[in-house]
Amino acid sequence: MSYAEVPGVRVPIRMWTDPASVEDGAMQQLRNVSSLPWIKGLAVMPDVHYGKGATVGSVIAMHGAVCPAAVGVDIGCGMSAVKTSLTANDLPGDLSRLRSKIEQAIPVGRGMHKEMVDVRGMQGVSATGWDEFWTGFDDLAEAVRFRRERAMKQIGTLGSGNHYIEVLLDGEGGVWLTLHSGSRNIGNEIADHHIGEAQKLPHNQGLIDRDLAVFISDTPQMAAYRRDLFWAQEYAKRNRAIMMTLLRGVVRREFSKARVTFEAEISCHHNYVAEERYDGMDLLVTRKGAIRAGGGEYGIIPGSMGTSSYIVKGLGNADAFNSASHGAGRRMSRSAAKKRFTTRDLEDQTRGVECRKDSGVVDEIPGAYKPIEKVIEQQRDLVQVVAKLKQVVCVKG
Repeated sequence: MSYAEVPGVRVPIRMWTDPASVEDGAMQQLRNVSSLPWIKGLAVMPDVHYGKGATVGSVIAMHGAVCPAAVGVDIGCGMSAVKTSLTANDLPGDLSRLRSKIEQAIPVGRGMHKEMVDVRGMQGVSATGWDEFWTGFDDLAEAVRFRRERAMKQIGTLGSGNHYIEVLLDGEGGVWLTLHSGSRNIGNEIADHHIGEAQKLPHNQGLIDRDLAVFISDTPQMAAYRRDLFWAQEYAKRNRAIMMTLLRGVVRREFSKARVTFEAEISCHHNYVAEERYDGMDLLVTRKGAIRAGGGEYGIIPGSMGTSSYIVKGLGNADAFNSASHGAGRRMSRSAAKKRFTTRDLEDQTRGVECRKDSGVVDEIPGAYKPIEKVIEQQRDLVQVVAKLKQVVCVKG
């Protein structure tokens, strides 16, 4: 057993990190989650840190219930990665043009496409299921239906915060592409709506934290949430697929002489709910800042904008509900990072990376995150490292 077991209220808290290293607020959130009547298990990843209701970096297994705040407001947020046939020798000394071309092809920040991306004929994006997918928008909660046009124009866009697009090198000099994004504004509004609905329900009035309000199986509210949740998770997946296709297009054009080819895409959610079975029981497993790491399943565990990222293969550890961390995890809040670090610090910590180095992204400085190498070491019984990557280009909103 490589995890530390801390007593919880209804279930023990299994921690793939030193409990003493976890801030008091996050430990209290973990104890609060362990007190929920529907809880069947709680696994804590090494990137754990304070979040809304539930910590980021936690895997919550419940029977007959799900907590929308424990999913998070960026439903379906996750990553995609592709290895290319390019090598470090193919890259120019000045990568600013490549970064600029990526930013021109894929809107970042609050930006959106002028018109919805036409996926017909896009290599790498399945042309099937789109009509059904958008028809499903009309079944979403009435409170978000007015966002249809924005949702259509934002699919295939990056967003801001810790979302990014990167060009990276592996240990053999191979060039990889990765990106991190989720369900954009529509996922956020779906989440906020349902968190509010859950907090009104009578069975949630006595909870220790109102942000842990749940929906219960076989109720209209649960059915409505599941419908909207799974639609938003699909939106996030399709959003990343379109962006990766646009990114591959940029690389093909910029390196046309090399006739670039691409290996199979790796993609994984890390803010989502899945129906899974453990110990003979059907459970709703919420991964908030955690990826699924079933036996042989590929995943992506990134560091920060100046450190390493990892391609991993899951070891299928049932004690962790077949999960692993989603990244390095923050060791300080965004506001604390802005107070502590300067743009000079950002320049120093991202030396050698073609990226933004202005005050608008100081809160994403590597020093605000936990050391990714330690985070990987703490989960050697959860994943096997396939490749270690170091970015040379990082695009942020």
